[in-house]
Amino acid sequence: MNSQVIQIAARIRELRDILEIPQEEVAKKVGISLEEYKKYENAQDDIPIGVLYGVAAELKVDPTELLTGEAPRMDEYTIVRGGAGVSVERYPGYSFTSLAYNYKHRDMEPMIVTISPSEQAELVTHGGQEFNYVLEGSIKIVIGEREFVLRAGDSIYFNPAIPHGQRAAGGQAKFLTIINE
Repeated sequence: MNSQVIQIAARIRELRDILEIPQEEVAKKVGISLEEYKKYENAQDDIPIGVLYGVAAELKVDPTELLTGEAPRMDEYTIVRGGAGVSVERYPGYSFTSLAYNYKHRDMEPMIVTISPSEQAELVTHGGQEFNYVLEGSIKIVIGEREFVLRAGDSIYFNPAIPHGQRAAGGQAKFLTIINE
C-alpha cells in the first residue's frame, strides 16, 4: 500500500479514537461491513472516494483533513495555480489532484484525474452526482451494464450510486471530474 493511503488510514483511526466513536458505528453509518471498514482503517485496502467522504462526514471533518492532515482555510474563494493542487495516488495507475482542497464547506469536489491503461475499471459507488470531462486521451467509463468511450472534449454526467469506473483507453488519459456528495 502506498504511503498516502497509510497516512489517510492513520488519520481516520486517530480521529475516530479521539472522538471515541466505535468502528462499528462508522461502518454502519457509511453503509459498509465492519470487516471492510477495518481493512480501510488498517490500510489493508484503498479507501474508495465515496467511503472517504462518508467517513469524513461521520467524523465531522472536511475530507481535505483526512487526505492531507490540514483543514481548508478559505471561505470566499480559493485559487489553485496550474500544477499546484493536492495530489493523491489512489492506487497504481490512478491519481487525482484536488482543485478546491483549501475551500471550506464546499458542496462539490473538482479534481483532475490521471489514469494509466489497465485491464478493467474498478467499480465504485457514492452519493451525489458526478461530471467527467476528458482533457487528454480517451477513457472507457463503465456505468452499470453500459460502457462508453470518451475522447478529449467529451463529457458525461451521471448518477454515481450506480456502480461505475473509468480506465484509460489506449494510453494515459486525464479528465476533470466534479463530484457533489
